[in-house]
Amino acid sequence: MTNSDDAILGGRLKLLQPREGHRAGHDAVLLAAAAPKAKLVLELGAGVGTAGLALIVREAAEMVTLVEIDPELSELSSQNAYRNGLSNAVRVVRGDIAEELPLQVDAYDLVIMNPPFNDAATSRPSPNFSRARAHVADSTTIERWIARASRYCKAGGCVTIIHRPEATLPILKSMDGRFGAIEMIPVFPKPEAAAIRLIMRAIKGRKTPTRMLPGITLNDSNGTPSAFAERILRGGASIFGD
Repeated sequence: MTNSDDAILGGRLKLLQPREGHRAGHDAVLLAAAAPKAKLVLELGAGVGTAGLALIVREAAEMVTLVEIDPELSELSSQNAYRNGLSNAVRVVRGDIAEELPLQVDAYDLVIMNPPFNDAATSRPSPNFSRARAHVADSTTIERWIARASRYCKAGGCVTIIHRPEATLPILKSMDGRFGAIEMIPVFPKPEAAAIRLIMRAIKGRKTPTRMLPGITLNDSNGTPSAFAERILRGGASIFGD
């Protein structure tokens, strides 16, 4: 496996990641920008650690645990923590979300995740195994990931998710009885285009009604990044303003 050496957040976070296979993109940066400040953070399906490490760089987290099933990506997340001087604030756990993880239950202030989103029944999987595993979901994926988030998140803690809009109903169904006070923000690629992502935050144990908040538009009609998107993707601004 050959890796590229990339930088995000205006060069503040340097990342080794595979040239082929699962690579970090806007989703991971948006996920970090949507999360509230927290002391103990758990990232499920962390890949090379982009979102979790971005939280520390943005001074929005004190300690982050990165869970990743792929051994090569898990190793890269460890290297990325070291290269950015963040090893003392990061724990890397290689594990499968479908199984019990070596983590303390009801302990984390914040759980963040970007679950696989391509339907295994209808999508054509990538020939790259790492990429396919990171992106292909089955009918139980969302329920399984939300259940894991609920298990490790403490009462009153937050879960933050980025997913495709079509996953809204399955996510809400899986959160029922576990999380409430749900806030949703759609992400649009440009004005007058349909949303391509949905960012969701929720609080464990709350029953406050769901709110749909104003969306984010990444680019103008000519494809130029919007000022707000630039503040998020390069400047490390918070989407929710907290």
